[in-house]
Amino acid sequence: MSSIQTGVPEGSRPLKSEDYKTLSLSALGGALEFYDFIIFVFFAAVVGQLFFPPEMPEWMRLMQTFGIFAAGYFARPLGGVVIAHFGDLLGRKKMFTLSILMMAVPTLIMGLMPTYAEIGLWAPVLLLLLRVIQGAAIGGEVPGAWVFVSEHVPSRHISLACGVLTAGLMAGILLGSFVATLINSFYTAQEILDFAWRVPFLLGGGFGLMAVYLRRWLHETPVFAEMQQRKEVAAELPLRTVLRAHRKAVGVSMLLTWFMSAGVVVIILMTPTLLQTHYGFTAAQALQANSLAIVCLSVGCVIAGKLADHFSAGWVLMIGSVMLLFSALLLFKTLETHPQWLVPLYSLTGFFVGAIGAAPAVMVRAFPPVVRFSGLSFSYNLSYAVFGGLTPMVVTLLLQYSQMGAAYYIAGICLIGLCTAVYIQVNKH
Repeated sequence: MSSIQTGVPEGSRPLKSEDYKTLSLSALGGALEFYDFIIFVFFAAVVGQLFFPPEMPEWMRLMQTFGIFAAGYFARPLGGVVIAHFGDLLGRKKMFTLSILMMAVPTLIMGLMPTYAEIGLWAPVLLLLLRVIQGAAIGGEVPGAWVFVSEHVPSRHISLACGVLTAGLMAGILLGSFVATLINSFYTAQEILDFAWRVPFLLGGGFGLMAVYLRRWLHETPVFAEMQQRKEVAAELPLRTVLRAHRKAVGVSMLLTWFMSAGVVVIILMTPTLLQTHYGFTAAQALQANSLAIVCLSVGCVIAGKLADHFSAGWVLMIGSVMLLFSALLLFKTLETHPQWLVPLYSLTGFFVGAIGAAPAVMVRAFPPVVRFSGLSFSYNLSYAVFGGLTPMVVTLLLQYSQMGAAYYIAGICLIGLCTAVYIQVNKH
């Protein structure tokens, strides 16, 4: 119900049961969709053996498999822009539901499809096609979810809502890691190759379809419904308006996305491998510490969102950038001489990555409702495709010169995050 109907300023009312339901269903759907997107990487080696010629060299097979995984990232900008375009014209809820359906169905098909031994080269081709569809879906899901929840809750709770949703996305990565660990614990390597590799994909598809059903209970956002009622829906191509009239908002949103993606890619996705290859930890030690870091990251996202509502996102991002800078340097420097500090320092660093929970609300508020979905989706997905894709390569290059390469990259990104946060604080209205 809008403020026009209640007579109460929308920003002053407390969160109601309907708001909590919207947040819960949105976060759950986001977690399950992120699980579907990320589970592929946990079984990359197995997929490589099953979907490419057996005579292909191991390194080439793995490279091809990761290439298919990366195709999902390259599809994000186009998928995000198209889904956001219709989200600004037809409604947030329709596209919010479509995006998770586009993720669930390909994941389910992956779990059922024949391998190279059965259909030859069609196997990797179909896998690539399904991965592209998944990439398009995630490109619309993440910005769409932020817009959806922010337009449902009172304005003074937008940062908390976006922080909770971001925590849900991170929980999807944790769920993927947990399922992969269970599969590898209960089945032998041969059993996984024979049939068990299908289980996590079938689970993901089933969970995704369940989330599609649950999203039937969500309502269109009051903001979009009011725009429709007043006939204020975008009269021209929304992206054209964004590029013409909101270039500063695009710039700030891309920088914030770079800060967000670097924290997740380096600290959460790359560090477990670095712990094993550069610091001598076992896979079990690295994954256990990584799981705790993801939990701390999720908690940090919620706390950052809550603090941003009480103070300001600018201050939270400033303090978070500084604390992440020092904690990352401390983590990678200390592990050389005191490996026993891995769990507490990694958990602390994960918690400060949670400062990213304050960023989505800034990006949502940067664009007017009529082009909000398109503006946020374009900025987020373009930045993620460019910087998210380049980050692993830059970090790998830095590691050739110093074992602290990952920490130095994070430190540089934190300085960019700090400068962006200062700009946001100075220019806030």
